[in-house]
Amino acid sequence: MDVEELKRLAGEKAAERVKDGMVVGLGTGSTVKYTILKLGEMVKEGLDIVAVPTSKATEKLAKEMGIKLANLDDFERIDLTIDGADEVDANLNLIKGGGGALLREKMIAYYSNYEIIVVDERKISNVLGSFPLPVEVVKFGYKRTMRTLKTMGCTPEIRRKNGDIFVTDNGNHIVDCKFAEIRNPEEIEVEINMVPGVVENGIFANLANEVIVGTKNGIEVLKSRK
Repeated sequence: MDVEELKRLAGEKAAERVKDGMVVGLGTGSTVKYTILKLGEMVKEGLDIVAVPTSKATEKLAKEMGIKLANLDDFERIDLTIDGADEVDANLNLIKGGGGALLREKMIAYYSNYEIIVVDERKISNVLGSFPLPVEVVKFGYKRTMRTLKTMGCTPEIRRKNGDIFVTDNGNHIVDCKFAEIRNPEEIEVEINMVPGVVENGIFANLANEVIVGTKNGIEVLKSRK
């Protein structure tokens, strides 16, 4: 099976967990796309849900699939969120933000009763660090913020798209920070967020309840021990 097939397996498996009447957080990325496409089919067959999208791209796709949408402010809690990840460690800590939606993704994860992550087997690591850590920063003084991030032991690089500096849905920049490894994700997550100018970073510690992995041998489900 190729990578796209592994992504489809994981994404569609997660859609099976969505039930009538749920408020569902919809993540961003190439694997969650298959969840959204499957949910669109289920909605056409009568599934009644309301979804809270984590990005403009997800909102657009969900609308095209006929899924009812709402805002985070409309609900006290989200029943279930399905999202992707760029890297998952042995304790189900995540690096997210490769698609640039980490701030909204983390907000929606924080207010969710249950968070399912869908990935293909390439994203599984023992220790975080193979994927550069995305950090969302305000435009004002971003070069100064980057110099501070560098003192934390990483190599920071401003994200660009088509030659221009990338701008998030929130109007901010992304700095991709390459660490050799991140063995203490909870501490690094807090330390980075204490830097003035940082809006949020892509370490998602203790937020994933379950990870559905598409592998060449089929679906593997990893559950949090916490």
